[in-house]
Amino acid sequence: MRENPSLDVNRYGPWALIVGGSEGIGAASACLLAAQGFNLILVARKAEPLSALAQELAGAGVEVRTGSVDLSQPDALDRTRALTDDIEVGLLLYIAGANDTRGNFLELDPQVYRSVIAITVIGQAEFTRHYGGLMRERGRGGIILAGSLSNFCGSATVAAYTGAKAFSRVFTEALWAECVEMNIDVLHVVVGYTDTPAMRRLGLDTSSAQSPEDAACEMLAAIGNGPLLLLGGEASLKIATARSQLADRGEVIRTAGTPRRESMPHVSAN
Repeated sequence: MRENPSLDVNRYGPWALIVGGSEGIGAASACLLAAQGFNLILVARKAEPLSALAQELAGAGVEVRTGSVDLSQPDALDRTRALTDDIEVGLLLYIAGANDTRGNFLELDPQVYRSVIAITVIGQAEFTRHYGGLMRERGRGGIILAGSLSNFCGSATVAAYTGAKAFSRVFTEALWAECVEMNIDVLHVVVGYTDTPAMRRLGLDTSSAQSPEDAACEMLAAIGNGPLLLLGGEASLKIATARSQLADRGEVIRTAGTPRRESMPHVSAN
């Protein structure tokens, strides 16, 4: 049976900001945190799932604020700050960053890779700098930035995505080293194969994937054990290890990189 993690509201609260909090691991994290007395700010692009989740959490006796924010736009942080400047955010979870468009980089619409870089690189840096800076002033807090197994090597048709995820991991590792003396816990979460709505929308077979609830439990329980958490158990560790080999990188990329979508198991042909 899964054991829910216990987080100290006095250390990480009273408010938790979840960027990408409308579904999947973000929504599962919101439910776990609400049950422990955290007030929540949930930010994502689509307003409808945010509203539905806020209604679901209403019975937990905590306050929930939601904001429909396009994280690929330059005003994403300002729009989020409009929800948080009058409260104390002690926990930042940046879970957003799924990829639904593939193609050779030289043939992509520039808006595709600009959006990927804006959400994962610029977004994580900007949100971390603002909310982490406030945590530094208070001398406490926690930051969790989510990445992907794809960060360990470049892969064809997802060049910007794999590059952005590599930034996320290395950035978080450096941030962890800097924040130890500030009493801010920092963790990078490498998300493995997870049964999220985003994966199902792509038509992928998620029957053997980790549930968002299990992923969220594992992630929140590890917040004080940074800098890196690899979700997905032994299978994810095997993939990460294969992709991290330094010798013969060309062969590593050809054989161990993220496969082209047409070669992945699908529920239906999409």
